[in-house]
Order: sequence, then structure tokens, then C-alpha cells
Amino acid sequence: MEIRQVDISGKRAVRRRAVARGFIKLRPETIERMRSGEVEKGDPLQIARVAGINAAKLTPLLLPLCHPLRIEHASVDLEIKDCGVEVVATVTATEKTGVEMEALTAAAIALLNIWDAVKAYEKDERGQYPETLIREVRVVEKEKGEV
Repeated sequence: MEIRQVDISGKRAVRRRAVARGFIKLRPETIERMRSGEVEKGDPLQIARVAGINAAKLTPLLLPLCHPLRIEHASVDLEIKDCGVEVVATVTATEKTGVEMEALTAAAIALLNIWDAVKAYEKDERGQYPETLIREVRVVEKEKGEV
């Protein structure tokens, strides 16, 4: 079977919303650096927020079978916890297909940008990342119709 994009031409546009969540586990020392504003690259949460929103809009470039959508709203909320950072990405659009992949992409890219911003503090003496872990990236909510 050949790969192909799903034909959505016969569907009608409806309001759609998806929320994806993920978590990055970090060393306590890294969390303290983030809280005190001592990360050399700048505020990882702000970097992640902008990158995640941008990623939602660029999803069809990264996932070639996704349809380009007119995203009406994308947000990335981040919360520093004692052992890492929780990311929650929300995407809304009035379209013929869902926005789950856009929300997942936003969450994943936000998490990767946090890792990139703090990787210097996460490495061990051999340059490895024994404690850093991205986990639980998943869709936690999906709505179709009135949102």
C-alpha cells in the first residue's frame, strides 16, 4: 500500500481542540538554576513556550501526512515541579480534521527546547544524561464540535 494523505474534502469544518501533556525529569540542581534565573541560555520556560507554539503551526512540515491547518489558538503552559517541568499544550482550530498532532508536536518540541536550554547542567562527568528523561507525552483531552 502506498502512503497517502487522508482525503478530508467531504468533511465539514467544525471547532476542534486538543490538549497534550508531557514531562521532563531534571536534576534538582538544574531546577534550582531555573528557579533562580541562572540558566546561561536564558529562561527555558520562555524558550519552550515560543518554540512549542511555533511547532504547532509547523506540524505539517514535520509530519508530512498531516493537513495544513489554520490554527486559531495555540498555547503552551509550563510548570516547574520539584523533579522537572510539566508542559501542557493546547491547540484550537475550526477545521475538517483534528488538532491532536499539533498539540503533541507543540508539547514535544517545548520539552526538547527545555532539554536543550539546560543540557549543560544535566550532563555527568562523561557527558551523558543519566537522569534527564522526557516522558508521558500524550493527548489528555480532545474535543470536537462546540468548544
